[in-house]
Amino acid sequence: MRGLLRLLDAKMSFAQNGWPARGRIQMAQKATIHSPLSEIPPLSGAVALVTGGTRGIGRAIALRLAKLGAAVSICGRDKSALSATAAELQKSGQPVFSQIADVSRSADVNSLVDKTQSTLGPVSILVNNAGIGLFGPAHEKTEADWDRVLDTNLKSVFLVSRAVAPSMIQHGSGDIINISSLAGRNAFAGGGIYCASKWGLQGLSACMAEDLREHGIRVSVICPGSVATDFSTRGSKDPSKVLSPDDVAHAVEMILTQRPQSFLSEIHLRPLRKP
Repeated sequence: MRGLLRLLDAKMSFAQNGWPARGRIQMAQKATIHSPLSEIPPLSGAVALVTGGTRGIGRAIALRLAKLGAAVSICGRDKSALSATAAELQKSGQPVFSQIADVSRSADVNSLVDKTQSTLGPVSILVNNAGIGLFGPAHEKTEADWDRVLDTNLKSVFLVSRAVAPSMIQHGSGDIINISSLAGRNAFAGGGIYCASKWGLQGLSACMAEDLREHGIRVSVICPGSVATDFSTRGSKDPSKVLSPDDVAHAVEMILTQRPQSFLSEIHLRPLRKP
């Protein structure tokens, strides 16, 4: 009888602790199998380009990708911030490239992509993160306000994605991750221009995913809620009630480590506690 009870206890323990959660089988193997293969970073050999990678969400994503083994290229318009982030990335031991660029300008984009690929290799991961926020009633804004937000938040995604897509198509694989916002799904007072840019990004991302999936390229979009960055000027500043840039970087990691025959098309990321 005691032997039977011990057997039942062992089966219950296995059921509770031994069966890996869905999508984590490979992680469990890495934790238990000590071999040179298991120590290879998951993104080893990948080349990632992160736009707006000098601060906030973009910086956190770039650092996470380097930690995962990717060579990383970043761009931004602030020279000092670009230098500081590049120096931090170099501590990872992975190859790094950085360049001042305005990704709403096609000449800057073409130069950025060409120099990234000649320095690091073909871009296999693109994170379109560059973005700005400008809030207030749309009827009170200027045409220049509209152009600035739409060019940065939407046109840049078109330009950079167009520049890297041919190489990805040639190689038959790649990941394009567009950082959108829950404002791309929800309207709010004073959000006219910003929401227009993010709703447009949702549509562009969905169509890109359909255009490129047959070439083995995965297009995903992440829609964060309020994030504690210099960008955020709305809502609560209580850190327990907003997301951190690392939360968004973790979502990027989830997308990139998804099994190759599937992709996460859209992630809605919210703080655990409501602001």
